[in-house]
Amino acid sequence: MAAHNEFIPTLRADVDRDRLIMLTKQMVAIPSVNDPHIGDSGPVEAAMARYFAADLESLGFEVSVDDVSPGRPNVVARWSGPRPGKTILLAGHLDTVGIDGYSDPFEGKEHSGRVYGRGSCDMKGGLAAILEAARLVVTSGHSLGGDLLVVGTADEEDQMIGSTALGASGPVADMAIVAEPTSLAICPAHKGQLTVNVRTIGKAVHSSVPNEGINAVAQMGKVLRALEEYAARLSDRPGHELCGTATVSAVVITGGMNVSQVPDTCELAIDRRSLPGESIKSVHAECESILAGLAMDDPTFRYEISPPTMVSASLSTDLDHPLVAALVAAVGDQRGPASVTGFTGGTDAPGFGCPAVICGPGALAQAHSLDEYVEVEEIESAAVIYAAAVLDLLGASAGVRHG
Repeated sequence: MAAHNEFIPTLRADVDRDRLIMLTKQMVAIPSVNDPHIGDSGPVEAAMARYFAADLESLGFEVSVDDVSPGRPNVVARWSGPRPGKTILLAGHLDTVGIDGYSDPFEGKEHSGRVYGRGSCDMKGGLAAILEAARLVVTSGHSLGGDLLVVGTADEEDQMIGSTALGASGPVADMAIVAEPTSLAICPAHKGQLTVNVRTIGKAVHSSVPNEGINAVAQMGKVLRALEEYAARLSDRPGHELCGTATVSAVVITGGMNVSQVPDTCELAIDRRSLPGESIKSVHAECESILAGLAMDDPTFRYEISPPTMVSASLSTDLDHPLVAALVAAVGDQRGPASVTGFTGGTDAPGFGCPAVICGPGALAQAHSLDEYVEVEEIESAAVIYAAAVLDLLGASAGVRHG
């Protein structure tokens, strides 16, 4: 792979900043809130899917919009080159997190070189960059050896049913770029996530005679202390070169009915972040083993543990993969030396079943915030970088144009 990307100068001249701003603002103005805490929220991604698909259709892509569940569609669009070769995927999710406390989430306002609003950073700015990269590729006049696949997925912010459905029958592409916000760092790896619910079971009595009951909240205290010890053991294990060490956190706890009753149940949600190479089965078994150990030490300790309530696989793409090299070259020529690091969150990428890299506009600290924004310059750079990497990987030549 070349150390430099020969397409960058032309793409930089051709990128349409005004179109990028328009796309981002218009997509922010389309509500696509995916909030699992409010029950059935209806067709979360439907309007976004129509918008995303319409832009790709206008560019000449073959587009399909298919429901993963009622009103929850994926968008899949293909541009086929005249020569056979690899399939490169540009992917982003169509949903956003909730808007509680956000005063003007869908205004999509622009000022001081930023676009503000729910989803601007995570990840409608990234979707805009994908759409502009698609335009740059198909209007470049270069002959492609392979296909460009563009995907907008449903439900990334909850159960990732969109990417799971796409990858269920095998790899979606030969390699994928996922436009999550990384401030355009190149992230070939991230941790996985498993969450479980634990319930401690006690015996309810009047709080004036607590010794006659079993306090489920106090029993959960034993779980919390055991989790602290588990977290320390995880930090002592060998880590991943990009992702660091595995972690565990107590994240949501509820218990008790009223102040005059010793509680008979307490519930805790546990978040376990796994490293590449750890299996969901082994991680769940570790959590169960901790609880079984508590029960062995204390005959009054009773508990239930759920199957995984949320599962997100880890990602690990070889650092010497051609996709990583292509992005390092493109980022380097567009912005200066590239940063190669691990991504801290979970993503759709493992669901696509192929080597993937997370790289997108926006700072992760802005994602899910109540003053969310994305820098327009980063969206612009992302569009150029994506298009340059696609042209590089699909064997185009900067000296040859067709049409």
